[in-house]
Amino acid sequence: MEAMDGAAVTDLCGFSRGRPPARRVYHRAMLNRHDIEAAAQRLAGQVLDTPCVESRTLSQLTGCQVFLKFENLQYTASFKERGACNKLAQLTPEERARGVVAMSAGNHAQGVAYHAQRLGLRAVIVMPRFTPGVKIERTRGFGAEVVLHGDTLDASRAHARELAAREGLVFVHPYDDEAIVAGQGTVALEMLRVQPDLDTLVIAVGGGGLIAGMATAAKAIKPGIRIIGVQTERFPAMFNAIQGTHLPQGSSTIAEGIAVGTPGDITTAIVRDKVDDLLLVDEGDIEQAIVMLLEIEKTLVEGAGAVGLAALLKYPGRFAGQKVGLVLCGGNIDPLLLASIIERGMVRAGRLARVQVNARDVPGNLARITGIVAEAGANINEVHHQRAFTLLAAQNVAIELVLQTRGREHINQVIARLREAGFDTTLL
Repeated sequence: MEAMDGAAVTDLCGFSRGRPPARRVYHRAMLNRHDIEAAAQRLAGQVLDTPCVESRTLSQLTGCQVFLKFENLQYTASFKERGACNKLAQLTPEERARGVVAMSAGNHAQGVAYHAQRLGLRAVIVMPRFTPGVKIERTRGFGAEVVLHGDTLDASRAHARELAAREGLVFVHPYDDEAIVAGQGTVALEMLRVQPDLDTLVIAVGGGGLIAGMATAAKAIKPGIRIIGVQTERFPAMFNAIQGTHLPQGSSTIAEGIAVGTPGDITTAIVRDKVDDLLLVDEGDIEQAIVMLLEIEKTLVEGAGAVGLAALLKYPGRFAGQKVGLVLCGGNIDPLLLASIIERGMVRAGRLARVQVNARDVPGNLARITGIVAEAGANINEVHHQRAFTLLAAQNVAIELVLQTRGREHINQVIARLREAGFDTTLL
């Protein structure tokens, strides 16, 4: 593989991609199918060959035939343990004796910690301070020494490299390592073995390890298959690197598993060579996908695990009529964040609504209002009287109700009933 230069190239799909200045020069052959098949042999019996099955309901909703790869069912609830296991299995006896260090927002951490524990290795994991508590505790539960350092993955990476140099630990990169990429690529081997007619694979992209490995395997098995990467708009690092754009980077996202500020050199080269397109989704798209997978498939995914479905919902025309494989790449999500996402999803679907009812502040009016709501079949979750902060006459009161309903049409029916009874009612 040659060094990256500043020239623009056009891939098989014909869209122009500007290349950023090179950071490093590599003089080696690019990862190939043999590397990934060898990784699959090492992983046999060590990680799950997770189900890859069609979702009929999601297929109806998206206009394409959707097949889900349930990597959230791995023991550590993420595909990341594939790469970690493949990397650790190839360490020399001397390297095993020294132990390993990794930096991660959680899933790579758990994969390294679990397989290091299984192999009897010391593992030190550096995690950003924003990492969800559930991932921190799970990582500690696998016997790893957890160090919280920095607010970004880049800061954590720098500290992990310092620890590696100071304590003689082997640094296990979450994505910019051929052994890691090869391990992640085994996902595609499994998908195409059970669903060989897939037209497109839609894959979450952070640093690029998963998509680089899967693209390498899938294109070798089925050259005509389309590989589509998905990033969150708040962390478009790979998108910028490939497209030559300069979209700004945010500070946080519910898809923290792909909140990567700098993509890998190895992975970027593979993505440029083998990935057909990159798409961006926003926070609302991801939230909607999380709720849909929970409701429809009864499966729990984290933000990164939902971006593939989010892309199908946001760009249906790009996938219409195709057989599409989605990777539910992780299921580690903070319970409080999940609760908030579910509640916000109910608001967007019209199943949770806030209305204001203006009424005379006299005994019995609140009972009349709640009775009308009950007769209309809605449930009242919250009631708040507002007397001081209102422009109503002093003898009136603004009553805010949070209602649980069957949807937007039901909300309108409740409001209509209240208005028929003479109450000035507004949807907030």
